[in-house]
Amino acid sequence: MGNFMLDRLLSGGGFRRTLTFPRRRDGLHIMATSVGVETARGPAYDWNGRSRGHTPFSVLQHTVDGAGRLRYERRGFRVEPGQTMLVSIPHAHRYWLEPGESWSFFWIAMSGQEALRLHRAILHAAGPVFRLQPRTVEVLADICLTLREPDVTAGLASSEAYRATMALHDDLMSRTDGEGGHGATPRLERATAYARAHLEAPLDVATLAGVAGLSRAHFVRLFRRFQGVSPSEFVARERMKRATRLLINGQLSVKEIASACGFEDPNYFAKVFRRTYAISPSEFRSTGMYSTTSGADAPLDPPA
Repeated sequence: MGNFMLDRLLSGGGFRRTLTFPRRRDGLHIMATSVGVETARGPAYDWNGRSRGHTPFSVLQHTVDGAGRLRYERRGFRVEPGQTMLVSIPHAHRYWLEPGESWSFFWIAMSGQEALRLHRAILHAAGPVFRLQPRTVEVLADICLTLREPDVTAGLASSEAYRATMALHDDLMSRTDGEGGHGATPRLERATAYARAHLEAPLDVATLAGVAGLSRAHFVRLFRRFQGVSPSEFVARERMKRATRLLINGQLSVKEIASACGFEDPNYFAKVFRRTYAISPSEFRSTGMYSTTSGADAPLDPPA
């Protein structure tokens, strides 16, 4: 395949395209929001991951020439030619240039619950800076070319964002040997399926690790790598998702729902629910929050 797609992308010169579409009720969970090719120069180029708004999204940026500086969770990086950077927003990071420096790159920005979940898993496994295989870079360049076209639909922008994410996932995650690679997937799926089926019961990490047949420490490390969250965070999110479904259903009292979601104390359940959704369980049920959200599944997925 060579560098055909990358050369073709770069030959078109710099560009920046923001992708905007009408809000949809089907709530696409992965979406490309902008793409571009750029050469940045000097300190005017400076992005802080804590000051780019409250809407979560990710930036995937591949260096073609020059180099950028990245400060990520107290670690310093130089993102050099052939290296790719992945960061999520909001997050404690900054990438910038000093006087006299330049950085040429192409990028894809993505949003959506599934994109962010997978990107967190990739970040945990590979870090924010990595070197992709040439064929993966070609796939990403091809995606940029596709999204540069004027007739991009929302469905195409979503499918191309998913293609970019899975190209990253397949490249980076497949490099880990043994239980850290694809061999871990059935074990982790067994543990997540068990958790979802027993949300009303105590679900500590030791229990889930035993279901997966892994040591506690190894299970936690692999779970975070593949799910993007810790086992306890996963259980908490699944319990809140079950709570919203039961509240919408309307057949159980709040006390019964609390018990069905693993909370012995209904007051504590209400506190956790309010902390998650900024509304009480009773208010959620009475105000019809589910039917007024922009996406059909919105209240079922707690904020990251």
